[in-house]
Amino acid sequence: MDATREAKRDRYTAGKLTANAVKRIAKRGMHGDGFGLYLQVAEGGSKSWVLRYKLDGTPRHFGLGPLHAVTLAQARILAADARRLLLDGHDPIAARHAARAAARLANVHTMTFDQCAEAYIAAHKSGWKNPKHAGQWSATLKTYASPVFGALPVAAIDTGLVVRVIEPLWTKKPETATRLRGRIESILDWSRVRGYRTGENPARWKGHLDHLLPARNKVQKVEHHAALPYAEIGSFMIELRQVDSVPARALEWMILTATRTSETLNATWSEIDLDDATWTIPAARMKGGKAHRVPLSAAALSLLKGMQEIRTGDYVFPGRNDKKPLSNMALLMVLRRMKHGDLTGHGFRSTFRVWCAEQTNFPSEVAEAALAHSVSDKVIAAYVRTTFFDRRRKLMQAWAQFTSQLPADVVPMRSA
Repeated sequence: MDATREAKRDRYTAGKLTANAVKRIAKRGMHGDGFGLYLQVAEGGSKSWVLRYKLDGTPRHFGLGPLHAVTLAQARILAADARRLLLDGHDPIAARHAARAAARLANVHTMTFDQCAEAYIAAHKSGWKNPKHAGQWSATLKTYASPVFGALPVAAIDTGLVVRVIEPLWTKKPETATRLRGRIESILDWSRVRGYRTGENPARWKGHLDHLLPARNKVQKVEHHAALPYAEIGSFMIELRQVDSVPARALEWMILTATRTSETLNATWSEIDLDDATWTIPAARMKGGKAHRVPLSAAALSLLKGMQEIRTGDYVFPGRNDKKPLSNMALLMVLRRMKHGDLTGHGFRSTFRVWCAEQTNFPSEVAEAALAHSVSDKVIAAYVRTTFFDRRRKLMQAWAQFTSQLPADVVPMRSA
C-alpha cells in the first residue's frame, strides 16, 4: 500500500472521511468500517450509514442516518449502542420503533393548561344556563392563570404554581380568587379523568389549600345586597307606581313576587296561568335548577292586566326590541331616577325575608320556599318535599297588601 492510500485509510478510520474521499473510494456499493458498520452508497449517489447484523439467523439492516448528517465518528457511537442492545437480547430496530411510538403517544397525551381550559369550556358551555359564563371563565383564566402556567403541560401544574396565582388575589379580590381557584380545580379534575395528568388536584381547597390560605370569611366580610327596610316599602311602592314605564312595572313585579332579577326580566306569557293565578318558572331559568311555581297576588294579577294591554310579544316585560327582554341596567336606572341608587333589585328579596321573619307568623320554611331557596340540610331536605304552595299563596297576598300600606297604617301581623 503506497503512502497516499495509507493516508486515506487513516483519515477514514479516524472518522474524518469527507464526501470527496467517499467518491474517490467508490461510486456505489457497501464499504465496511468493521464490526458490521457500513457506508452504503445507493445507485443515485446518496450515502448513509448501516449496521448489518443477524437476529435469529435472519440478516438485518439498521439505518444510522445519512452521511451529510452523521459523521463516521457519530456512526461508530450509534453502532456501538446498537450492538450493546443486541448483547442484552434486544433488537435495535424494534427498540427504535418502540421509542418512536412512545414519543408519539406522549405527544398525544401532553396538553398545556390553556389547551385543557379551552377544551373544558367547549365541553361544558352548552350546559351553562348563562351564555356569558364561557366568556367569564376564559377572561379570568387568561388574566390570572395563563401568564403563570398556561403554556406548561397540565401534568406539570403543582401546588406551588396554583398558590402563586391565587395568593396575590386572596386578600385583595377574594371573590375573584375563589372563583378562579374553583375553575382551576375543575379543569385539573377534567384533565386527570381524560388522562393528561395523574395524582391529587393541587387546586382543591378542603384538606389542602385551606392549610395554606386563610378562610375567605376571615379576609373579607360578606357584603349583602343593599335592601330597603320593610317599613318603607309602602312609600316606595307608591312612588314606583307613579313611574310610567315597562322597567318600573318589571321592578314592581319582582317585588310583588319576591323573585330574582333574571327570573323577572325573562318572564314570558307562556309561563303564566291567569286562570290559576300562577307563574311557573322553568327549571332552566332557576338558580337551583328546579321549576318554581309562584302564586300571584291580586296586585300582581292587576299588573299583568296592564301589561297585557300593551303586549307586543312573548316577553311580559319586553325591551326596545320586542324579541328581547329588558336588560339588568333598566331596573337600576329606575332606582337611580327615583333617587334610590343605593338599592339593588335583588335587595328587595331581603326586604321580603326580613318582613316574613319580623311581621308574620309564617314558618321560615314557607318563606324560604317563596324565595326558591334550597334546603341546605340534606337530612331535612330528604323529608321536606312539599313546596308549601297553598300557604305561600296566603303569604304572597299578605305581602302584596303590606306593600300597599303607608308606614302609619302598618300593623304587625303577629299582633293582628
